[in-house]
Amino acid sequence: MENIKEIGLLNALDRGPVICAEGYLFEMERRGYLKANLFVPEVVLDNPQVVEQLHQDFVHSGSDVVLAFTYYVDREKLKVIGKEELLENMYFDALKIARKVSNETRTLLAGNIGQSNIWKPGDKEAERKIITMFEEQAQWSKEGGAEFIIAETISFFGEACLALKAIKRVGLPAIVNLAIDINGLLRDGYTPEDACQRLTDLGADVVGLNCYRGPGTMLPILQKVTEKVKSHVAALPVAYHTSENEPTFEVLSDGKGNTVFPTLLDPHVATRDEMANFALEAYKLGARFIGGCCGTAPYHIRSMAEALGRKVAASKYSPVELTEEQKQYFIPVATMHKKGSLKN
Repeated sequence: MENIKEIGLLNALDRGPVICAEGYLFEMERRGYLKANLFVPEVVLDNPQVVEQLHQDFVHSGSDVVLAFTYYVDREKLKVIGKEELLENMYFDALKIARKVSNETRTLLAGNIGQSNIWKPGDKEAERKIITMFEEQAQWSKEGGAEFIIAETISFFGEACLALKAIKRVGLPAIVNLAIDINGLLRDGYTPEDACQRLTDLGADVVGLNCYRGPGTMLPILQKVTEKVKSHVAALPVAYHTSENEPTFEVLSDGKGNTVFPTLLDPHVATRDEMANFALEAYKLGARFIGGCCGTAPYHIRSMAEALGRKVAASKYSPVELTEEQKQYFIPVATMHKKGSLKN
């Protein structure tokens, strides 16, 4: 089988699914290396070896892509916390770490542009700042060796267009992923399928959905996108249980009227089987760039890869079926009582 780094993103997508692990922010917060709420990845500077290991863990579990950990690394976000002077070092160090892992594992290296959080339709000053930031990030990604760039978690069509333009300006393949709010629309009124089609017409190589929605509430929207869009489609849900009543992970609750985002989401984490089933259903719908966003851990990615027919390095340690004799040693006693294997 040809190495994915040799054939490149677009050729790989023509031949089958490309798996991409994201969700670094939440995984790093769970590991104790990143502050919740701010979610600025200072870990890139403070503990680069931890970032490198996380990249390695996701590749070991089946990710075809090493995404540079530059999400939330832009001038406006760092300015808000008084650390704008860290911008370039953080950006280029993140690319250096990702490039090292990508080269060692012969996986694809992706640059990253995230939503700006300052977009306001009709606000020319905000637009000017965003253009500057996006062009800066795209250029730095290219200089850092990125083979393509993912613009993600963008909930305004107008802002998505700016991100796409910045990526195309540096001549790299562009993936543009939209985050769909609780009403099922982008925040400037576009339907996801119309926005994706328009972005394809503007030159996006891959369009699709990421973040906000879990497997259950992303699939219906994904179906509309794949039915309308002729280009390659991306699908990267958060690894949390979302529902019709609580369609995005920001509005998940504890059942008592209290929202649990972002630090009390633990009871809502999706199982590996749910993420695996999503991967398979997304593939059947026509999505080809498939993975997980916030909340995703390596074991989720392994199960998604295996659902898509892959045997990855981490498959060596996948769960196994036990013989009846083995169950006597490895199945917890309480479980055996429940199954009737033991007599009182």
